[in-house]
Formats: sequence, structure tokens, C-alpha cells
Amino acid sequence: MNLSISKNIEELSEQVASWTVDHIKTVLQSQDRFTICLSGGSTPKKLYQLLASEKFKNEINWKKIHVFWGDERYVSYNDDRNNAKMAYDVLLDHVPIPSEQIHRMRTDIEPEASAKEYEKVLRKYFPFTIHHSPLTTFDLTFLGLGDNAHTLSLFPAYQLIHEQHSWVRAVYLKEQNMHRITLTAPVVNLSKRIAFLVNGQDKAEALVHVIEGHFVPDLYPAQIIKPENGELYWFVDEATASRLKK
Repeated sequence: MNLSISKNIEELSEQVASWTVDHIKTVLQSQDRFTICLSGGSTPKKLYQLLASEKFKNEINWKKIHVFWGDERYVSYNDDRNNAKMAYDVLLDHVPIPSEQIHRMRTDIEPEASAKEYEKVLRKYFPFTIHHSPLTTFDLTFLGLGDNAHTLSLFPAYQLIHEQHSWVRAVYLKEQNMHRITLTAPVVNLSKRIAFLVNGQDKAEALVHVIEGHFVPDLYPAQIIKPENGELYWFVDEATASRLKK
């Protein structure tokens, strides 16, 4: 695990933007596409705005970028809560990525149908090997952390945390009275790089449990994220890291 602590969200976002650009350039030296899995929420929004800015956007070969999402709220695309809408508004509408290389989770069909369709897309991009599973999936996956230690749409006390076979599932969250579509741990843990982006004092307790606490994923679902053949990075600000052991 790699842990980086920034002073605030602005510094964190600048650091991750530079880090992301460098990673993309390195990967594209040895392959012809770069697959990135985006996260929703307020923390990555600042990062996406930077990647679309004059400082960074011309450093990336967008024609070779293929975009996916980690999870999606089952709301209309025009709803401000829609993760894809946020990414389009601040990043994707401002860079020259071919539209056919952007893969949204659909919310115009039933949640279960959406999950099955998205899994088919992923299985096509990352086909099985002789060992029945690809060695790696996404070149880079961004994740967030909730104050209850959830990540993606893997929430405490839901059996979905322990999913071992499906890559994409639909889930109904009683607490939010909402369906969501989410990637599961098996596909995310095959990412080459996973980067958690976390800021704010309200995440400090969750971070301590996930990084330093006993392994209890039913209480702290983000603990289930453990790359099999890749690297795990945590980018946090000082407020979030305030309760970590020094």
C-alpha cells in the first residue's frame, strides 16, 4: 500500500492529476489503449476539472483512453446525482475522447438488466484467460471512501460485499431508498492500479478502520479492496489522515 498525505483537497488533486498523467504516458508506451474506471462524488470532481484544464489535458492522448465507471445511482442521466453526468460536465465534454470509448452504466433500463449489460461490456474488454479470469482489468481505478467506510456501492452489512463471481451487480439500498449499479470486488481487485481519493475530517474514522483496523469488511467494506496483481494507493488530505498512527 502506498499512502500520500496532502495539505488539502487542492494539493491532493494537483498531485493526483500529475500522477495520473505520468501513469497514462507510461502505460501507453507498451499498449495501445488505457482503461480508466471513474468514481463519483465531490473529491474526484476537482481532479477531473484539472485533467480537463489547459495545464493537463494536452498531456494525455485522449484518443486512446477508454472510460468506465465504478458505480452509478439509478437516476436519470439528467439528474445531478448521476455520476456519469458529473464526469461529462467537468471532464468528458471537454476532451477529445471518442464517444464509443466511453461506457456508461445505463439507468434507462431495469437495474438488473443494466448490471448484466455492463458485465457483458467488461467481459468483452477483459476476456478470460486459460485460468478463467484475466490477469488484470483496468489500468487505473479511482475509488472514494464514505464516512461509513463504504466504497463503490458496497455498503456495510450487505452480502454484496462478499460477491465472488459477478463483476457487476444491482443493489437496492434501503437507507437511501435507491437502486444502484456497482462493480464488485473481483473485477476491481484485478486493476493494475487502484487509487482511493479521500478528503475531509468526516472520513478520518473510516480511514483508520480501513487501513489500520481489524479485517471486518461487513462493517468496513473498503477493506475488501485488495489488488491481486496490481498496486494500491491512498491519496488523502491532512484532515482525513489526522487519526492515523504517526
